[in-house]
Amino acid sequence: LLSQFDPDNTGYISTEKFRSLLQRHGSELDPHKLEVLLALADSNSEGRICYQDFVNLMSNKRSNSFRQAILQGNRRLCSKALLEETGLSLSQRLIRHVAYETLPREIDRKWYYDSYTCCPPPWFMITITIAFANQGISLLFQVAFFLYNGVVLDRFVLQVSHPLYLKNALLYHPQLRAQAWRYLTYIFMHAGIEHLGLNVILQLLVGVPLEMVHGAARISFVYVAGVVAGSLAVSVADMTAPVVGSSGGVYALVSAHLANIVMNWSGMKCQFKLLRMAVALICMSFEFGRAVWLRFHPSAYPPCPHPSFMAHLGGVMVGITLGVIILRNYEQRLQDQTLWWIFLSIYVIFVLFAIFWNIFAYSLLDLKLPPPP
Repeated sequence: LLSQFDPDNTGYISTEKFRSLLQRHGSELDPHKLEVLLALADSNSEGRICYQDFVNLMSNKRSNSFRQAILQGNRRLCSKALLEETGLSLSQRLIRHVAYETLPREIDRKWYYDSYTCCPPPWFMITITIAFANQGISLLFQVAFFLYNGVVLDRFVLQVSHPLYLKNALLYHPQLRAQAWRYLTYIFMHAGIEHLGLNVILQLLVGVPLEMVHGAARISFVYVAGVVAGSLAVSVADMTAPVVGSSGGVYALVSAHLANIVMNWSGMKCQFKLLRMAVALICMSFEFGRAVWLRFHPSAYPPCPHPSFMAHLGGVMVGITLGVIILRNYEQRLQDQTLWWIFLSIYVIFVLFAIFWNIFAYSLLDLKLPPPP
């Protein structure tokens, strides 16, 4: 139909003709998409609509030019908010809840609500959480896993302080830093049930909704970048300590989400956002304080050192830089964002610096490292 109003194949039609098309065929469209199209027509100052923008919207894609136009039309949305709609099923209410938890603009919330199909599901956060809980078996066995380690190590809390704990091939140890997989696999080991429990809770409460909105690719990138930054930060700033736990990736996600809420405070409509932010910060501070205490507390089994807390800080830095940019640009191509390239370049430079630091600095500084496990 649009091609009939563009006989010269310019790729544009006038907003008047576009609006008449919407009035004629609007009943065939989803009401939220119809509302977005009307906002697009009302916000266009040039008096014409790009045909490709219409195709993108109907195929659940949005170009940068479309996004800029729709942001201008956001003020003209006059129908009721998504939160006021009634008669929704349980799954629809869940999707609406996730939209209000993570997105600051009503236009984005409606777009997400209409286009989300749960295909694919948030597999990354669920899979990685299951792996953290029990070395890849199942969340149902996490209690049995820690009970088994508690019996073997004769320690049910702060298991990391036992000398046999460091013999695991997954955790990062400064004497074994040449084994590159340890910079990632340390996330599968935790100091104890108290350490594991908080990370799992934060991953499920924050990571799963974020993945439902932004997709596995974006969230896994933030998570893995936080994990790598965490272990590399330890290798640079706390060179004699091992690392365990998923706090680098978890803190990257949580700090990105909290920073996004603060930056878009007026637009975020999640319930009790101030209280929930306070609870999240208290939990993160408690976990970080526990890590600092554990690092400097005399070991019960010297000379085995306690794990470092620098991974937490590495994850936070990734979250408030790369993470914020990713969460701020819902369904927008990050390749076109200048700030994204700046933060990505800084991250790559840090990774390269840390690699060379690990190759040369340890021998040049003549550090006294703990014995290999």
